[in-house]
Amino acid sequence: MHAHSARYLSAAALTVAAAVTGTLAWAPAASAHAPEPAPTVTAPASTVPDTPTGGVQITKKDPSGAVLEGAQFSLLNTVNGTKALQGKTNSEGILRFEGVTPGVYRLKETSTGSSLHDLVPDQEVIVTASQDAPLTITDPFKPADLTVKKTDKARGKPLAGAVINIAPADKGDAVTLTTGKDGTASAKLPVSSRTGTEYTAMETTAPAGYKLDAKPVKITAKPGAPVTVTLADTPKEEPTKPPTTTPSTDTTTPDKPSGKPTPSATTTSPSPSDTPLADKTTSSTAAPEPEGSLAHTGADATPWLLAGAGILLATGTAAVIAIRRRSTEADDEDQNNRADQG
Repeated sequence: MHAHSARYLSAAALTVAAAVTGTLAWAPAASAHAPEPAPTVTAPASTVPDTPTGGVQITKKDPSGAVLEGAQFSLLNTVNGTKALQGKTNSEGILRFEGVTPGVYRLKETSTGSSLHDLVPDQEVIVTASQDAPLTITDPFKPADLTVKKTDKARGKPLAGAVINIAPADKGDAVTLTTGKDGTASAKLPVSSRTGTEYTAMETTAPAGYKLDAKPVKITAKPGAPVTVTLADTPKEEPTKPPTTTPSTDTTTPDKPSGKPTPSATTTSPSPSDTPLADKTTSSTAAPEPEGSLAHTGADATPWLLAGAGILLATGTAAVIAIRRRSTEADDEDQNNRADQG
């Protein structure tokens, strides 16, 4: 009788213990190696009895599709900002939040677990009763730190005012940079691959006084790494200036006029009986045709006209002398005849 009561008492005590400590689970003596389970974070039991809960399952990747282990997240209460749950992704990039009271929460990434990736902005998560909200989050690669330098090709002097176009090889958005007084310009270049992203740098506007160098230069931008590209320009050739001549100053004092007429070498005093002299004077005093004119009418025949006028003058003078001589001889003969007759 007492043994039977003891058996019932033990069963009752086990039931009370289960109610106080929670659900009991009987583990088998041996088990096979199972795949690594996803990290699970369970919220504390709600004070409201029989309240249905939900959950969030996070899958963490990078832009190339690779999963990220060790990314740490916190699930924050949007009402008071307190931290409800916190955990890290496993080797498969998965993290589960379970037993979460339905409502709106803010999911905050506190660590990417990688030196190559950047944190994502905070985002709201809606937890629904009896459901696990799947959520895939992609951590971007850290941008590369680009520095462009513009120099004089011969002297290495930094050049300001050069406009450089940085274009990705995949036809994405380009970046335009202008070098400052130190001849440099900088920018953050997005990176889409763990091994780096290809870019092309090309000058579109040269500094003042320099030739444009439109030859493209290839750049490899790697996650979170610095990259520097140096471009050199050649000065423009200055146009050759004509030699500067100083006009000479004529210090020669002009001759003072003597007040006496200067005889012309080609002018002779005409005699009353020399009639052809008028033709010579007219011809010799005619104004010559100015040089450089298109028409030279009669200019080349002037020497011949002068020679002809001289011949005519000599012939006329000889004829006058001969006539006078004949007249004198005729008068003498006439006088002699008169004398003989008397």
